[in-house]
Amino acid sequence: MTRSRPVRGAIESANIWRHPETYEVENRAVDPDGVLWQAMRDAADWSGRTLLDLGCGTGFHLPLFAADAAEVIGVEPHPDLLTIAARRTRAHPHVRLLPGAAQRLPLPDSSVDVVHARWAYFFGPGCEPGLTELDRVVRRGGTAMIIDNDASRSTFGAWFRRGFPHLPSPATIERFFSTRGWQRRSVDMGWRFDSRTDLEAVVRIEFPPATADWILAHHDGLAVDYAVNLWTRTY
Repeated sequence: MTRSRPVRGAIESANIWRHPETYEVENRAVDPDGVLWQAMRDAADWSGRTLLDLGCGTGFHLPLFAADAAEVIGVEPHPDLLTIAARRTRAHPHVRLLPGAAQRLPLPDSSVDVVHARWAYFFGPGCEPGLTELDRVVRRGGTAMIIDNDASRSTFGAWFRRGFPHLPSPATIERFFSTRGWQRRSVDMGWRFDSRTDLEAVVRIEFPPATADWILAHHDGLAVDYAVNLWTRTY
């Protein structure tokens, strides 16, 4: 469990902030066939460019981006997670880590070419300050990618609706982004775990206890079909 004080104004991500080890298991289970990764590549080639991983957490994706990008900047509000990210990327001198929140990015104007924001503050209404910051830091011709859950379909989508009925509806989220110039691509990626123990642990950090109990009582196996939205905008 992380204990240090996060950047002021940051919105807590309880799954990774409180359970970084289990979240690591989840990261390894996500997109086992590389479908989402290929969709991101198709949307924005970061080869030889400056990429911002916004809400980079423990830096799981930073070495993958660093394999091709000229520079990778990871911004994360929680210092304990940044410490883990620093250990993970110490062999990559062109990775830079900064404490910061989406609504106040510690970057100059027009300083990045590609932005990757995965489940990081961007769930529709309420994230306007973060989107304004993207307007400021992305260079002309650059692309931002926001990944969020598609709660309108898939097994995971049904679980998400059951566990979080108070969140904006899929239609509300789609209207929010599309009216601001974002394009949506729906991607079927999935979860695939190595053991039932791993699946159960991840379900319990992602859902309220009653919902997690229901899921585990009704879902067998190690795989889950999981749809996400890849939102993109070119500046």
